[in-house]
Amino acid sequence: MRLKFRALTLALGLAGTTLPAHADDLYQIYQQALTKDPVLLQSKATRDAAFQAIDQSRASLLPQISASLGYGYGWFDDLGETTDSGGAGSGSIELGQSIYNHANYVNLALSEKSAAQSDANYSLAAQSLIVRVSNAYFDVLSAQDSLEFVQANKRAIERQLEQTKQRFAVGLTAITDVHEAQAQYDLAIAEEINAQNTLENSYEGLREITGLEHSQLAILDTQRFSPSSPTPATHDAWLALGEESSLELLSRRLGVDIAKEQIELAKTGHLPSLDLAAGITTNYGQEDRPNQITNDTTGQIGLTLRVPIFSGFSVTSQVEQAKYNFVASSQALEETHRSVVRNLRNSLNNVKASISTIKAYEQSVVSAESALKATEAGFEVGTRTIVEVLNSTRQLYSAKQQLADARYNYILAVLSLKQAAGTLSAEDVQMINNGLK
Repeated sequence: MRLKFRALTLALGLAGTTLPAHADDLYQIYQQALTKDPVLLQSKATRDAAFQAIDQSRASLLPQISASLGYGYGWFDDLGETTDSGGAGSGSIELGQSIYNHANYVNLALSEKSAAQSDANYSLAAQSLIVRVSNAYFDVLSAQDSLEFVQANKRAIERQLEQTKQRFAVGLTAITDVHEAQAQYDLAIAEEINAQNTLENSYEGLREITGLEHSQLAILDTQRFSPSSPTPATHDAWLALGEESSLELLSRRLGVDIAKEQIELAKTGHLPSLDLAAGITTNYGQEDRPNQITNDTTGQIGLTLRVPIFSGFSVTSQVEQAKYNFVASSQALEETHRSVVRNLRNSLNNVKASISTIKAYEQSVVSAESALKATEAGFEVGTRTIVEVLNSTRQLYSAKQQLADARYNYILAVLSLKQAAGTLSAEDVQMINNGLK
């Protein structure tokens, strides 16, 4: 069954939306992170190193050829008179070839599976990068929204403060109302300072990943944003997809296979090995007195059979150790399987809950706006206090902040769901990016 998941319906037909030239968007930052993120680059280097180990293991199955050359000159000096001298040299070529050594084949299989595991871990790191970049990106947008809402709240309170002072000056309100408004305004200033600091710190999260400075980001186009329900909608369908595609499970399964091969490698300590050795050696010599030259060449070829008889129970212990490691790897696989199941269930629940939360906060904003208008009207006629007006103002901007965060949380929940299933890719980043402006 082909499972499809339209995570975000962001009017993707409008993919050509123009972003401000000076604003970095999510996909641009993701592309930067691909070449600059130390975590991903470390995983890539580890993977490449693991593939080199395959060639090293294969080398033990191939012929080993070496050559050597040597030359020396000597003389005999009797009371200052050289009475004898001569030179000698030698050259040799040696060939070694393993005829049978089961450990060599097991080591090759181990190297191949270790490389496959490193490749899976690299793919896992690449998926993790998408989530880390997205989290850092939307942390900035959330902090940016928070600062804007705090500043808007401060401006609204400032207007209320000025109006209250004017009303007090003409005797329409008590001095306590002025103090209440002033206290709320002072609090808004403190909140603005904290919001500015949070925004600056959130930019550092992006810089940590890309190593670059980012001053302005493309924001979410809330007019085109429309969350959609995940497809498929059931836990069982997502669990089936995770069983098939989860990179975490793939890495652990390869770990179990490696542990099996380690048992086989340990058992080779009981097996015989057969090696071929051949060589040719040439010796050359020359004496000045009398003029005499010697030159001889010898060759040899032979087989060496090695049969382990007793190693102090070392091999037996190594086999048992490898078996215990296999049990540990199997349990690690089971642990990861349960973790993947939990993450899939939780992530699907989070996506569904986010959709409902967004709708609730949208209504909350509408209600807060109506409440503020009613409270302000009541204050004008004396049926509401300045405290109620200030509280309504704060509640409105709090609701707007919660709505903005709910949208970001939905996007991140979608990414977490696809990461848990093992299907997260750069296409998902591009899809989200199409919904920015």
